[in-house]
Amino acid sequence: MQRVEDVDRELARARAGDDAAFERLVAPLRRELHAHCYRMLGSVYDADDALQDALLRAWQGLAGFEGRGSLRSWLYTVATRTCLDAIERRGRRALPVDLGPASERAVVADAPLDDVLWLGPYPDAGLGAGALSPHARYEQREAVELAFVAALQHLPGNQRAALLLFEVLGFSAAEIARMMDTSTASVNSALQRARRIVAEKVPSRSQQRALSEIGDARLRQVVDGYAAALERGDADTLVALLTEDVTWSMPPLPHWYSGVEAVMDFAVRIPLTSCGSWRHRLTHANGQPAVASYLRRGDSGPFPAWSITVLTLREGRIAGLTSFLGAEHFGPFGLPASVP
Repeated sequence: MQRVEDVDRELARARAGDDAAFERLVAPLRRELHAHCYRMLGSVYDADDALQDALLRAWQGLAGFEGRGSLRSWLYTVATRTCLDAIERRGRRALPVDLGPASERAVVADAPLDDVLWLGPYPDAGLGAGALSPHARYEQREAVELAFVAALQHLPGNQRAALLLFEVLGFSAAEIARMMDTSTASVNSALQRARRIVAEKVPSRSQQRALSEIGDARLRQVVDGYAAALERGDADTLVALLTEDVTWSMPPLPHWYSGVEAVMDFAVRIPLTSCGSWRHRLTHANGQPAVASYLRRGDSGPFPAWSITVLTLREGRIAGLTSFLGAEHFGPFGLPASVP
């Protein structure tokens, strides 16, 4: 943590036009600000743009920071308002479950919907870095879990911001009112409505809790088993890993599947038999285990990047698969565009 005197010294230099001093000031907060922008916007690329825009606004408006509050709260104010502007321009992001009911059988000719703003995965490497307690690291990962971020997208921008600033970041209602240029009563009202909507959409048991109950050995067995089943075209191994109410969605494809029968009909007819040859790399996304899939259509050559599948687990089995299709998702995870 930066000492107050160090912050004051760097702040004076930054106000005098030293951009390097400004970078040193914001560096310890950059990762958490980026995660905040992702929660608000549901896209790592939108978060990149919003954070860059917010830091530019902060640099240009540094004279307006009078030091009455902390630099952290002021930067969160700038970042939140930047995200609210982006939400007003672009609207919310979605998953296939938001578009319609599940399909009972595999949709072989499913085509991407390019006119939908899709939710994207978040590379959580670096979350919880630094001198944080295990509980704080746990909370940081819990706050980017896929179900939570997806639920946030159903909230208007002001409710989304109020909930995140209060529940995730620990600002008071009075502080949030100042940050959002509104009244404390309005913040409390927004919080009440936001909590009700999120509670309807987010499971009571977080993935962090579910993963801790599973244990590392079983978790590795499940993740390795899923990857191996796809590579071998092994339906028996795959079905044994799934819960009865498992779901599988693949944005930007609009159709999704619910229940082991529908999921396995899709799996057997498409990824296990007719796509080509698979290779996999294990990773993490949204505080959850994830598998990066590489697909080769022919008999030779490299395996190009295809999808990142975020796994949602319950009681030692896979309860949800969200496969984000597209090579564009691989770069932020530090994953190669192809594998041998």
